[in-house]
Amino acid sequence: MSTTAANSHTSNVWPVIKKLLMSFSSVLCLFWLVVAIFGPSMAPHNVGQVVSDQIFGPISSQFLLGTDYLGRDNLSRILVATRYTVGLALVASVLSSMVGTLIALLAVISPKSVEVVILRVIDALISIPSKMMALVIVAGFGSSVPLLIMTAVLGYAPGAFRIAYSLALNQNEMEYVKVAMIRGEGRLYIAIREILPNILNPVLADFGLRFVFIVLLLSGLSFLGLGIQPPNADLGSLVRENIGGLSQGAPALLAPACAIGLLTVGVNLVIDRISRQRNER
Repeated sequence: MSTTAANSHTSNVWPVIKKLLMSFSSVLCLFWLVVAIFGPSMAPHNVGQVVSDQIFGPISSQFLLGTDYLGRDNLSRILVATRYTVGLALVASVLSSMVGTLIALLAVISPKSVEVVILRVIDALISIPSKMMALVIVAGFGSSVPLLIMTAVLGYAPGAFRIAYSLALNQNEMEYVKVAMIRGEGRLYIAIREILPNILNPVLADFGLRFVFIVLLLSGLSFLGLGIQPPNADLGSLVRENIGGLSQGAPALLAPACAIGLLTVGVNLVIDRISRQRNER
């Protein structure tokens, strides 16, 4: 009897935990989106202004996240840096998913010879580690916002292509596509109106993963000094420039590192939620 009661209690608790996680992930993602949009206008101090004589200052009522290695307000710098981290990753992930999906649709509806060429080019690109490619491109051509976006797209569009291509290839064999062909619909119509809507949900889930990967890539480049350049900064840059406070456990170092972690965790939870809802259907 006690075992049955325990199982019943567990079954009642688990849906509540899932709902809490879903709510937490949604609130977390919404929070970072709001910070990215309105953060610079909410910053209490000018992002480059030295406001304290104390470097790596502790959390206080005056400086809610302490001060950095020059005595600047760390909260203000995080509020501004989040826009670069979220903005660049969002643009790059949207472009990666769009480019990968469109090329996948093109490959599916193209003649076999064209499809083979596309697949071989994608195989060549996907065989190069994205971080290695990014390091070579940025080290060779310098660092700028357009180049960082292009580098991220070049590194992650092939992966988006692979996901979209496998989904589109399966849909291309479905009966509704054959019916559209018999009706005399063009290849472009079939790709856009028939195949794309039926692969959109998995592609959106993959888009979330691309976003997380690109956040980590751009933060890693900034930590190495190859990302956003001073006087601008993203969250990875803040970690790098305050690395001297590691031995002190300075908030100037821990806060941006935790921000990167919370951003990726929040997006991952939302992706998991989308995938679970799709599976339940």
